[in-house]
Amino acid sequence: MAGIESPCVKVCIMDPVSGLCRGCARTLEEIAGWAGFAPEHRRQVMMQLDARRARMSASPGTLCSSDAVPAI
Repeated sequence: MAGIESPCVKVCIMDPVSGLCRGCARTLEEIAGWAGFAPEHRRQVMMQLDARRARMSASPGTLCSSDAVPAI
């Protein structure tokens, strides 16, 4: 049985301004619910992570947790 794909890179530091993990760019809600999310929901989150990381790098503090994919 295959495990659930995760964007976790074992750098679990929450950015207090954006509310996102500096390692994987997920919110606490996304991290906590990851294993229980439907595969489609996980894919939607994964599709946003590169853009979140780019925005965090370009302008720290401009991305907020409200950019998160709402639970389905």
